[in-house]
Amino acid sequence: MAAELVEAKNMVMSFRVSDLQMLLGFVGRSKSGLKHELVTRALQLVQFDCSPELFKKIKELYETRYAKKTAEPGPQAPRPLDPLALHSMPRTPLSGPTVDYPVLYGKYLNGLGRLPTKTLKPEVRLVKLPFFNMLDELLKPTELVPQSAEKLQESPCIFTLTPRQVEMIRNSRELQPGVKAVQVVLRICYSDTSCPQEDQYPPNIAVKVNHSYCSVPGYYPSNKPGVEPKRPCRPINLTHLMYLSSATNRITVTWGNYGKSYSVALYLVRQLTSSDLLQRLKTIGVKHPELCKALVKEKLRLDPDSEIATTGVRVSLICPLVKMRLSVPCRAETCAHLQCFDAVFYLQMNEKKPTWMCPVCDKPAAYDQLIIDGLLSKILSECEDADEIEFLAEGSWRPIRAEKEPSCSPQGPILVLGTSDANGLAAASSAPGMGSGLGGPGGAGSGAGAAGGLENGKTGADVVDLTLDSSSSSEDEDEDEDDDEDEDEGPRPKRRCPFQKGLVPAC
Repeated sequence: MAAELVEAKNMVMSFRVSDLQMLLGFVGRSKSGLKHELVTRALQLVQFDCSPELFKKIKELYETRYAKKTAEPGPQAPRPLDPLALHSMPRTPLSGPTVDYPVLYGKYLNGLGRLPTKTLKPEVRLVKLPFFNMLDELLKPTELVPQSAEKLQESPCIFTLTPRQVEMIRNSRELQPGVKAVQVVLRICYSDTSCPQEDQYPPNIAVKVNHSYCSVPGYYPSNKPGVEPKRPCRPINLTHLMYLSSATNRITVTWGNYGKSYSVALYLVRQLTSSDLLQRLKTIGVKHPELCKALVKEKLRLDPDSEIATTGVRVSLICPLVKMRLSVPCRAETCAHLQCFDAVFYLQMNEKKPTWMCPVCDKPAAYDQLIIDGLLSKILSECEDADEIEFLAEGSWRPIRAEKEPSCSPQGPILVLGTSDANGLAAASSAPGMGSGLGGPGGAGSGAGAAGGLENGKTGADVVDLTLDSSSSSEDEDEDEDDDEDEDEGPRPKRRCPFQKGLVPAC
């Protein structure tokens, strides 16, 4: 019975619009709609109500069609495909003209009696995503072909999960409440066969699973003027809206037709977390300390063509992502620097918003290219009191500890002005380290160096203004002398700048 069911589906897939309409009219179903709608309706009929009368009608229509082709001159009649060579549930094209499953042999080439070589069209490939392990391919990348001149298009697809696939989904762990680790995801990309494509949504996209619409990631708002908001394009999880049984699931993709070509694909995947990827990296991605040491020597090797010899290179032990001490030092093998970043935070960041760009040099750093630096891991365990190290030319290293902050006190001589001595004369003294250059008799330097008075060998506590009054004269100095002689009789009045006897202000 299973072989007959597969054969009936293959026959229906080869029908033209007139054959499909006759078949649907035979069982009293609607005959209106586009060809892909008629094919979907007929396949559902075969799947759920394949009576002997219906199977007989399908076979009759199939034989009638190919009997006419056999009578016409030209290529020989096509042969039906072997049912065992096909999947138990054939996939229907999302849109566009349906290609006949029976193989049509072409004309002989140049009369040599040989069949022409079939040219295989390259298939669209999607990039491998680190957080998704592909388990099964439910629908190969299939192009979305517009059916009319309308801007908004709809492309349906039907498929059925096998009992094994249903069991995998049901028995998988939950990443969060209601979200299974094993999922059926929809991926969309440009129809470009030159290289693996990243996920890219068409405009006005909407995805309907059976009778409910599935949520699609929205746009990130942009704070910069004139910059359009961006949408994170990632696989769309359809699992929570699907029939986890032998029932047929119907997916309808609504998309905007604005000139670009897109392809869609369905996969059964197992979603991983950043902890899963970190554990895998620790298992297979650790680089031996000796290999890392050899890399350091290579970086510091003397270049004969260079005039500057590099004797060491500094490496910070602080992660550039979170400004915290490294726990799992990591970098990409494609990076030219020795500086590492923390693998824990790097994987968590890409789990939320995948960019896979190195935070040190801002170049691509894919997960498959990441390595854990074994030498730096060893240094982190041995050097706990430094935030920076320096690799030396022979491959060794030394910690660079933070130096104490320099004192804010001035390094030069300090001039202190104090009260005069008991005789009324201001004693000149120089600060330590100044020598005898200050306070020479009669010189200008001695006038500027008359710093402060000493009383009983101790420096006075009063500090006065050093600003010189250019309008002072010798008469003012004589008055100051008289005031000094009367000091014992009362408190000394405030003066702008005391000078020693016989000194004149420097002009």
